[in-house]
Amino acid sequence: MKFIALLRPVRLRPSIPEITRALQVRSFQPDFVPRDPDAKPKRYKYPPFYDPYGPKPPPSDKIIQLAERIASLPPEERAQIGPTLRDKLRHPKMQQISTEGLDLGLQGGAGGGSTKAEEKKAEKTAFDVKLEKFDASAKIKVIKEVRAFTSLGLKEAKDLVEKVPVLVKQGVTKDEANDIIEKIKAAGGVAVME
Repeated sequence: MKFIALLRPVRLRPSIPEITRALQVRSFQPDFVPRDPDAKPKRYKYPPFYDPYGPKPPPSDKIIQLAERIASLPPEERAQIGPTLRDKLRHPKMQQISTEGLDLGLQGGAGGGSTKAEEKKAEKTAFDVKLEKFDASAKIKVIKEVRAFTSLGLKEAKDLVEKVPVLVKQGVTKDEANDIIEKIKAAGGVAVME
C-alpha cells in the first residue's frame, strides 16, 4: 500500500500560460485581433489646432453669392438684416447685458470721453466700503465687525483686516454703506465710502 502511494504522479501547480489562456479567449468580441507584442506603438499626428466639430466643408456657390450681395449693401440696410432674419426664423430677442458697475478697462477712442460724461450725469447707486486704518488695540473688534457684514471666516477676516487699506464690501447701497462705516468707527477703525 505504501508503495502505490509513492508511484502516484505528483501534480505541479499550473503555469502562467495555462491560467491566462482562458482570459485571452474573447468570445464576446468575435472580431478581436490581438496586438502584435513586437510591434512599435503608433504615433498619431496632432492637428495644428483643436476643432471639436471636425473639418467643415467649403461654402456652396449660393452662400458665397449671398455673402457678396450682403457685403455690397449700404450700411443702413446691412443693419436691418439681423433683426429681419431673427423675426423670420423666430429666434428669441437677445437681451442687452447691463455693464453698470463693471470695469471694462480702457474705453479707447472717441467713445471713451462720451461714456465718462454719461457716468457723471448718472447718479451713483452702488458704493464700496474701504477700511483705511484701525487702532492696534481695537484690531479684534474690527475683525468681528468685518465678519458680521461679510460671509468670511475668522482667518479670512483677519487676513483682510491686516491688508489695510482694503475694500471690505462692494456694491452696497448708500444707507448700508453708512451703517457699515458707523459700525467700524464704533469698533475703533476708520472706513470710507467710495
